[in-house]
Amino acid sequence: MKDRKLSLIRGSGNIYRDFGIEDADARQLKALLAAEIIKALDKRDLSVRKAQALTGIDAGDFSRIRNADFRRMTIERLMTIVNRLGSRIEVRIRLRPVPATGHFEATP
Repeated sequence: MKDRKLSLIRGSGNIYRDFGIEDADARQLKALLAAEIIKALDKRDLSVRKAQALTGIDAGDFSRIRNADFRRMTIERLMTIVNRLGSRIEVRIRLRPVPATGHFEATP
């Protein structure tokens, strides 16, 4: 083990993109919104039932968020939950050019 050389690979900040997963930016946004929801629930010591009573959002949605099951969750739905928990969302958009990979061709 001591003779084995380790290499460091720096990620992009988006694990979905690093693994080449489709819709990486949308998945990353969902994960960030879910993390904020979980933080709010934990800070206020809310169970899924208490969160349901407070927000009117189905307890099952809170369970899915805690289990990182976003298949049936839209970004809009997650934003609504954040808002109903008493927070507001500030969005900043930064566009970066996609590195040339040969996958996209300009249409004449």
